[in-house]
Amino acid sequence: MTTPTGLGRSSYSVRLPNLATETLSGKLIVIEGPDGSGRSTQVRLLRERLEAAGYPTVEVGLKRSGLVGADLDAVMEGHTLMPLTLFLYYATDFADQLENVIVPALRSDFVVLADRYVYTLMARDIVRGADPAWLRDIYGFALKPDAIFYLMVPPDTLAIRNLQRDSSLDYWESGMDIDRKGDMYHCFIRYQTRIRTAFGQMKKEYAFREIDGNRPAEKVAADLWQRVRELVSKEEPHGKGKGSRQKA
Repeated sequence: MTTPTGLGRSSYSVRLPNLATETLSGKLIVIEGPDGSGRSTQVRLLRERLEAAGYPTVEVGLKRSGLVGADLDAVMEGHTLMPLTLFLYYATDFADQLENVIVPALRSDFVVLADRYVYTLMARDIVRGADPAWLRDIYGFALKPDAIFYLMVPPDTLAIRNLQRDSSLDYWESGMDIDRKGDMYHCFIRYQTRIRTAFGQMKKEYAFREIDGNRPAEKVAADLWQRVRELVSKEEPHGKGKGSRQKA
């Protein structure tokens, strides 16, 4: 695969040291969306389709870092993290995955599927009072994806889906650490509305492609697959044709 410019993949504002970006020939595809949007299901379906078509894939997401992922999960259970500590924990989690999973996979010509990326982190931080300019600096080292798909689902539908799945709403996804007015359901609706607004403010800057996630999963999957297939089909998968890929 080749990168869109052919000159190497770029980061947003801070070039990663000692990294030959022209060697990062894989694809980085981001699926964004809140809990209950069907995001993880769509990542799984995309991965299955890509691998069936011959494209090797790897998946990344929040709290999956070998360095701090388990620790972050554990400390969040206590509901005592201050916003800045939470920001920096997640930034470390992302940086570790970027260095140890994303970059090596792109260098090996894999398709990297990100079950959320820095945009969720930025939206959450903005809602918790962080300066957007500061966040752009913090995450300036993030590599630019080839495509960012944002699953749009109304907050009330998200609440219903989460309740049907878990019989409860998540403390952090309800913004209970910053606003406890009313019951958890109303906190969830307010918080997710703010998150949606933050994403809307970032849409133009980061070129999100909005996908209607308020549809049956198979229809969303068909829509995403059509778009992703167009992105990756410019090059032959492993073992097929004489494209830039070598046989596995």
